[in-house]
Amino acid sequence: MKNKAVEILLVEDDEVDVRALKRTFQELKIANTIHVARDGFEAFDILRGTDDRSPLPRPYIILLDLNMPRMNGIEFLKEVRNDPKLHDSVVFVLTTSRAEEDKIEAYRLNVAGYMVKSRLGTSFFECVTMLDHFWRVIEFP
Repeated sequence: MKNKAVEILLVEDDEVDVRALKRTFQELKIANTIHVARDGFEAFDILRGTDDRSPLPRPYIILLDLNMPRMNGIEFLKEVRNDPKLHDSVVFVLTTSRAEEDKIEAYRLNVAGYMVKSRLGTSFFECVTMLDHFWRVIEFP
């Protein structure tokens, strides 16, 4: 498992942020596969596997925006934590929300970290660098 690549599930509805994150992965020469879901419902389709598609292979890390249509990030987190097959998923929040109640609720739902996009700048460099170090050091089951 030590050498197995970590899959990335980016749950993000903003195409500019999706492109910026992918570009940063390329600039840093990080080849991990990035799957993109535009909202929580699409993310569950990827995680659970639907329409003859296999579930997302482990290990994976979820990068989650909170402000999305149909199912917001907090609703998504609650459902992940209540799902016996997904409850142990590693989730980082990557959002524009600086609201204290969002931070408190996200950490109550056991996120691995909470990052505010405006602090990361448009390059997402700090976020991707941190994630690269994270999965190189952390032991996944």
